[in-house]
Amino acid sequence: MLRISLALLFGITLMGAGCGYSSNYMNGNGMPQITQLAPPTTAPGGAAFVLEVDGTGLGTDSVVYWGTTTRPTTYVSTTKVTANITAADIMNVGTVQVYVHSGGANSNAVTFNIQ
Repeated sequence: MLRISLALLFGITLMGAGCGYSSNYMNGNGMPQITQLAPPTTAPGGAAFVLEVDGTGLGTDSVVYWGTTTRPTTYVSTTKVTANITAADIMNVGTVQVYVHSGGANSNAVTFNIQ
């Protein structure tokens, strides 16, 4: 019984080691992380603009989320993507959480102020 238990424990340990996650994620650039937005704020009722999202771990598959809505995204480098923000997106005073989905993972959310 002890041998069976040890064999089972050993087998489970080996299987667990093979099922770990990779810190490179699917895009090979690591976990996406936003460091800053440019511009970080805008006035309500303004014109459409291009939002620059700086960070790390960004890939060619990056998609910028403006709240819960995706925005057309352009990959610039592993540290920068841009997104087209419409005039309707900034119609009213408030805040929007911006994040990037890249490599199968979501970045941290950064607050964009409309004031």
